[in-house]
Amino acid sequence: MTDMAQEEEEEEKVADKIYNLYNGYTSGKEQQTAYNTLMEISASMLSRVQHHYNSHYEKFGDFVWRSEDELGPRKAHLILRRLEKVSNHCSSLLRSVYIQSRTDTMPYLFCRSEEDRSPGMVWYNVLKDTKITCEEKMISLLRNMYGDSKGR
Repeated sequence: MTDMAQEEEEEEKVADKIYNLYNGYTSGKEQQTAYNTLMEISASMLSRVQHHYNSHYEKFGDFVWRSEDELGPRKAHLILRRLEKVSNHCSSLLRSVYIQSRTDTMPYLFCRSEEDRSPGMVWYNVLKDTKITCEEKMISLLRNMYGDSKGR
């Protein structure tokens, strides 16, 4: 399973968990569990959880309304305010049907001093007084491509 598929599965699990906690009578313990769950995830994941929740359970009330109804306005506001950290552009990308994960390889320089240095020496002094050896290495980076990437 790809990282993106695992992330999406996790987001759906959180959305399902929140729906189940909100469904029917919500005890104080269930409210606190829902609140803690939503506060512990990143803002971008919260945005995706909201998207999954609304796409599966909106007929029972959208995520914002249900959160306000089940948790009260203060706790709901604390959760929903975190969504403001996700820009409109990013939030539309996070809702995109087309998300593709890809690994890119990039070069970088790895430099080191050829002499032993005393623990108290500051790096800028070392760079002036010693021979430095640098070599080019490669690093693999996982990147996500969102939506139609034409024109970007």
